[in-house]
Amino acid sequence: MKAKQLIYAVPFLTLMGCSTIGGWFAEDSYEAPPTELTEFAVEFEPEVIWTASAGDGAGKTYADLGAWWQNEKIFAVDNEGEISSFNASNGRRNWKTDLDVAVVAGAGGGMDLILVGSQKGDLIALNEADGKERWRTRLTSEVLAPPKAAEGMVVARTADGRVSGVSAETGEVKWSYQRTVPLLSLRGAGAPVIAGDRVIAGYDNGKLVALSLRDGKVVWEKSVAVPRGRTELDRLVDIDADPVVINDTVYVVTYHGNAAAVELGSGQIIWSREMSSQTGLDAAYSDAVYVTDDESNVWAVQDGSGDALWRQTRLLRRKASAPAVAGDYVLVGDFEGYLHWIARDDGRFVARQKISKAAIRSKPLVKNGVAYITAADGTIAAVRVP
Repeated sequence: MKAKQLIYAVPFLTLMGCSTIGGWFAEDSYEAPPTELTEFAVEFEPEVIWTASAGDGAGKTYADLGAWWQNEKIFAVDNEGEISSFNASNGRRNWKTDLDVAVVAGAGGGMDLILVGSQKGDLIALNEADGKERWRTRLTSEVLAPPKAAEGMVVARTADGRVSGVSAETGEVKWSYQRTVPLLSLRGAGAPVIAGDRVIAGYDNGKLVALSLRDGKVVWEKSVAVPRGRTELDRLVDIDADPVVINDTVYVVTYHGNAAAVELGSGQIIWSREMSSQTGLDAAYSDAVYVTDDESNVWAVQDGSGDALWRQTRLLRRKASAPAVAGDYVLVGDFEGYLHWIARDDGRFVARQKISKAAIRSKPLVKNGVAYITAADGTIAAVRVP
């Protein structure tokens, strides 16, 4: 635990009891300065297909407002609730709707809905085609992650440790599952993932839970990391990064804990290795898992064993985003708005491009050979993957 992080965290612990560490994510929360970018042999120049603006982006907040892809369209919301739909191939705006709510998580969706959660707990469903509001439901607390929809059900995660299942047709809450939030936790929550008839969700106590999509009953739960240490700060093992589900495997990483692969059907851990990340991971099934750790090192570990394949250290303390697999490359953004292209085979840099003057906090979104990059100022760029 670094000294500056302790300065941010202790007032929250002392004054608020059960609380989150918000200052943890400030740009100056590292003790040492970020590593300066170094030269390398550029192997290609990535082609930017189009750019667009999605409102004010995160504004003055540190929110991660990543874009959502659905049916050849890109959807993005800013921190004041202005949501836009863009044509994924050329960036032309299809529609824009002002929801007039404070937002701290990106848009989600599924079926024919686009879903937005607000800071006050509103869950809002819009028509994908025209952006008209279909229904609005008040949940129990702040919506911290993009909601998802499938099989007639919308699933949303709120700050009080609750996952709620809501009718996609009417907005009526059908079920909710809640775990106690630890005395102290990091600010944020991983988005629930719908995998068939199950909902996969990570919690601030290091547990990964599979719920029935139909009724919210627990199918299994597994401890990916166990809290250890003498203080509440030492015992933080939050799962704040989104789980990744590929075929029948769930990939997950915790803070102060482990990266692991878990069987979707049984919840049994296939492999795990010590790793700490609040940012996230991506995977290429039966090949490798890629993780951005808390110092912004990017790792490749062998799927099946968890053994390290390589580690890219030249983004140290640059607040690198979660990695995204894009063909033969891994993509990560940084706090200065650069997009870094890393070779999957050995971890070398192969390309770099400036997307925005603002930070890229959101995991790149890769669909159909195109990477969609969202910057904190609302810039969206579509970049072709070689």
